Amino acid sequence: MVIQFDHASLRSSDDETPAHVNPILWQQSLGLARQISARVFRDGGRATDALAAVGLSAPVDATWDKAVEMIAAELSRNRATVRKKAAA
Repeated sequence: MVIQFDHASLRSSDDETPAHVNPILWQQSLGLARQISARVFRDGGRATDALAAVGLSAPVDATWDKAVEMIAAELSRNRATVRKKAAA
């Protein structure tokens, strides 16, 4: 299943955390997204390949910056959802 990403929730600067995400969770997700992207880049992949590795549909003109943010947002969303299900 591919969840469409809401680009309006992306950060407007590097120091800003999306309003709907816990800042600690965002930083952890951002670090993991950077690691995922670095591994894909090291193996000769493109930003769209990194997005596909996480199961996101990638725009054709995806840059590495946007790919990292989109992956981090997906990881943040998944972690928050898993935590809510585990608590119930």
